[in-house]
Amino acid sequence: MLKKLFQSFRSPLRRTQHKRSTPEVLNSSQHSLQRAQFSRYAVNIVERLQNAGYQAYLVGGCVRDMLLNITPKDFDVATSATPEQVRAEFRNARIIGRRFKLVHIHFGREIIEVATFRANHPQNDEEEDTNQSSRNESGRILRDNVYGTLEEDAQRRDFTINALYYDPVSERILDYANGVHDIRNNLLRLIGDPTQRYQEDPVRMLRAVRFAAKLNFGIEKHTAAPIRDLAPMLREIPSARLFEEVLKLFLSGYAADTFEMLVDLQLFDPLFPASAEALEYNPTYTHTLISEALINTDLRIKQNKPVTPAFLFAALLWPALPKRVMRLQDRGMPAIPAMQEAAHELIAEQCQRIAIPKRFTMPIREIWDMQERLPRRSGKRADLLLDNPRFRAGYDFLLLRESAGEQTDGLGEWWTDYQDANDSQRREMIKELGSKGEAAGDGPKKRRRSSGSKRKRSAGDASSASGE
Repeated sequence: MLKKLFQSFRSPLRRTQHKRSTPEVLNSSQHSLQRAQFSRYAVNIVERLQNAGYQAYLVGGCVRDMLLNITPKDFDVATSATPEQVRAEFRNARIIGRRFKLVHIHFGREIIEVATFRANHPQNDEEEDTNQSSRNESGRILRDNVYGTLEEDAQRRDFTINALYYDPVSERILDYANGVHDIRNNLLRLIGDPTQRYQEDPVRMLRAVRFAAKLNFGIEKHTAAPIRDLAPMLREIPSARLFEEVLKLFLSGYAADTFEMLVDLQLFDPLFPASAEALEYNPTYTHTLISEALINTDLRIKQNKPVTPAFLFAALLWPALPKRVMRLQDRGMPAIPAMQEAAHELIAEQCQRIAIPKRFTMPIREIWDMQERLPRRSGKRADLLLDNPRFRAGYDFLLLRESAGEQTDGLGEWWTDYQDANDSQRREMIKELGSKGEAAGDGPKKRRRSSGSKRKRSAGDASSASGE
């Protein structure tokens, strides 16, 4: 993936971007798409809107993915009808959004999204009209309800491969930005001036990474060139929106490649500043732990196994935690309270960038807290931990830490054996710990010095992303 990405940066190829008033039209004999491949509800919407006198097409990702033999996750329609006109045609339609008004048409569990053709935005407020366009001082678009023609809609879309319109009635593709050419060449290219387009919406930088990772495309060099300089603009994006974007980045089945590209393009820092700092002072361990967690996440998604964002964020943030815990312990705070205080501090800081909901931050803290409790196995502690609802996630996270190079004196193996043992075997295992003077995992100062020093030297591979 990265080799291909780097090659795209060096590529001398660049075709001039023309604002074409007429598209390249591909008839049914010139492409592989057939109307029967698309959602019958989406096709029906297009037909009904056309019969009502509006222009309407299937657009964007569903057309792109079909050309790449990928099953689309959803089907979108673009039309000349306004949201109010669309709603008037369909009783099962709802208008949603303020920044970007859309219509959702419901067919049972399936929702077809219908958007009105958009136009380019005026550059300043003096040029604006009642269409409600608005930019901030850095050029970011705050509202996006400037309606326009089909040609204008194509030019204001982000990437050429997303500016393809398919008419299921005539079975033609309309291509205004040479998107079919770029699909055939596995190339991701922005429409228009890259700097301006990123300033309009900095999240487009994240979308570039997501599409490149998902499609295994190279990023065209002019599209990639401004990203490192403009990456800090992501700090201006509302934290709630970034949470949704991060889930798309890491829960689409291509998280490992996505992480590598985010780091290379300096987009990881504005998303996870504390973890980016850990990549600087403890690069091998941090990179290994996060990478292995994401590799396992991708595997679970491919196997249709559950993945919780809580475990994902726990792994992404963990490398920044030990240093904070040790600082508090150096001030005399016991191990578990130090872990809890450091976790609270780190999560609060992270939520300023990415608004992680409480339903995930609580399990993150519990997974981390379990890392201090798992070494404490004397008496009835082991059985109590085994009954803890967060035990499985905590145990999986312990294995992840070990595979990243942390030395835990065989703690992961001990817990693996303990889960498989019967009652008498478990009592014997606890007794053996006592005979070795390791029963409690007590003496937080001693454990802190041992585990902390080894964490600094840690290297190797990492493991799992629990779906529990």
